[in-house]
Amino acid sequence: MKFKQLGLVGCGLMGASFSLALQSQQLVDKVVGFSPSQATRDKALQGGVVHHAVNSLAEAVQGADVVLLAVPVSQTAACFQAMAAHLDQHCLLMDVGSTKCDVVAAAQAHLGQRLNCFLPAHPIAGKAQAGVDHAEASLYQDRALILTPLPSNTPAQIEQATALWQALGSRVHQMTPEAHDQTFAAVSHLPHLLAFAAVNALTAQPEGEAFLKLAGPGFRDFSRIAASDPAVWRDILSANRTEVLAQLSHFQAALNEFEKSIENNALQALQQLIASASQVRAGWDMQAGDEN
Repeated sequence: MKFKQLGLVGCGLMGASFSLALQSQQLVDKVVGFSPSQATRDKALQGGVVHHAVNSLAEAVQGADVVLLAVPVSQTAACFQAMAAHLDQHCLLMDVGSTKCDVVAAAQAHLGQRLNCFLPAHPIAGKAQAGVDHAEASLYQDRALILTPLPSNTPAQIEQATALWQALGSRVHQMTPEAHDQTFAAVSHLPHLLAFAAVNALTAQPEGEAFLKLAGPGFRDFSRIAASDPAVWRDILSANRTEVLAQLSHFQAALNEFEKSIENNALQALQQLIASASQVRAGWDMQAGDEN
């Protein structure tokens, strides 16, 4: 399996790492990349992420037999609209979006006759530091990769995409877009929301700054994902709001149980709540990877 040309739309951490990974495995001959930022295009060219940096999305995808859309999910619809007329009918088009139902809807609305090129994907990988400067070829190694095939995808396309990501070291899973969004609302989107809220709750207090100075490893580990990119997570929480709100409701119910136990000084009930969580966490083995 080898591709003649990768059309890279978005030269940030995810897109740049994908390009470097393909090149490191000698799976692509040429990479043509576009980013709205001239500075990012220059860095991508200088860092060997792309062989040619172009000034438009259309130029990036023309002639490509594989295209990766690596932009914030809020930009997906506009990108599909801009690329549809320029995609080769036999190319493999994938994205890296953290939500899938909205991405699929955008594809259906804007790709037209090229919808059959699109196979939605979500690599469960990332870093706290965004941008092309932090890209690395090993980003997708030993990480989960979720494919959410559409009715228009052929078995050959799914096999090709699976082989590509496996060649980069990813563990490939398949699920529906709906199951994807429900799952990641629970295990990724809600935890990020809680981390943002916890840090805001701390710093909103008059003594918040003083409290923060004395915070230790527990706070560090819990709050790590609160340092995530604000625009990216604004878009994710908005795009998957129905499932996020459903998970938030489950969390509030669980929090209420803790609140009642503490209010009533019900030590046995409090210990049981803690023990239940402790047992689940102690027995959990991370298989998916690390998304930020």
